[in-house]
Amino acid sequence: MTENPQAPSPRPADAVPRSWVDRTPVGLQPWLRLMRLDRPIGVWLLFWPCVFGQALGAAAAGHGTPNLYYVALFVLGSIVMRGAGCTYNDIVDRDIDAKVERTRGRPIPSGAIGVHGAWIFAIAQSLAGLAILLQFNTFTIWLGASSLVLIAAYPFMKRITWWPQAWLGLTFNWGALMGFAAEAEYLAPSALLAYAGCFFWTLGYDTIYAHQDKEDDALTGVKSSARFLGAATRPWLILFYGMAVALFLAAGLAQGLGGVFAALMIVPAAHLFWQARTIDIDRPQLCLRLFRSNRDTGAAIAFALLVGTATVH
Repeated sequence: MTENPQAPSPRPADAVPRSWVDRTPVGLQPWLRLMRLDRPIGVWLLFWPCVFGQALGAAAAGHGTPNLYYVALFVLGSIVMRGAGCTYNDIVDRDIDAKVERTRGRPIPSGAIGVHGAWIFAIAQSLAGLAILLQFNTFTIWLGASSLVLIAAYPFMKRITWWPQAWLGLTFNWGALMGFAAEAEYLAPSALLAYAGCFFWTLGYDTIYAHQDKEDDALTGVKSSARFLGAATRPWLILFYGMAVALFLAAGLAQGLGGVFAALMIVPAAHLFWQARTIDIDRPQLCLRLFRSNRDTGAAIAFALLVGTATVH
C-alpha cells in the first residue's frame, strides 16, 4: 500500500460533516484524519477524566482550583496521544478496517497513507506526548509511562475477548489517575474511585459506539460487548451507567466534596439515563449521536467536581 498525498482524502463514514479538516490542503488531510481531528469527541473523552482527577487532586492538596498550566498540558496531551493511539490502532487494524463500511475510508485502508509513513507519524506523536509528560512531577511521569502497556495491547483485544470495551475503559481513563497525581503527587482512594467510575462510563458509551459495526464485526470475526449483549444492551447500559454515577459520587464524597457536588451530579446522571432509555441498537446514526453526547456528560461531571472542590476551600 503506497502513499498518494495528492489524492482526494475520503471522509470516513463517522466523520463530522463539513469539518475544518475539509478546508485544509489536500496533502495534509489524511494525516489530520489519521489523528481523528475530524472527530474531536475522542479528545474530549480522553481529556475529561484528566479534569476529574485534577479536581479531586486539587481538593486533596488543599487547592481551590486545579493548576491551569496542567489543564493546558492535558489538553495538548489528549490531542497528541489520542492521535498517536489512533494511528497505532489503525496500523494494527488496517486489514479489518478495509472490510468494514464505516472504517474503509480511513487513511491507511483507503491508501491515502502507507504503513511506513504511519509508523513514523505514530512515533513522532508519541515523542511529542513524551515532551508534554516530562513537564509533570516525577510520580506523574512514571504513572503516565506505565500506561504504555495498556495502550500497546488494546488493538488486539477485539480479537481475544468479547469485552475490548473493558480494556478501553482501563486504557482511556488513565488521565483520571494522572490528573490527581499532577496536583497531589500521590494517589488517594478518591482517585481510584474516579478511575473506576470512568471505567464503567466508558464501558457504557463504547458499547453504544460498537453497535454501529456489529454486522460487519460478525462477518470479520471481531468481538465486542455490543455483539455479546445484543438485545440485552439497554439494561446493561443502565447498570454500567449506574455504577459510574455511584463511583463518581463516592469519589467526590471520599475527598470531602459535599452536598453541592452531590446535587450537581443529578445532571450527568439524568443524561446517562436518557442515553440508556433512548438507544435503539439497530439505528447506527442514533448510536453515534448518543455516543458523541458523552462530551456533554463529561462536562457535567467535571463541573460538579470543580464546583464541589471550590466550595470546600
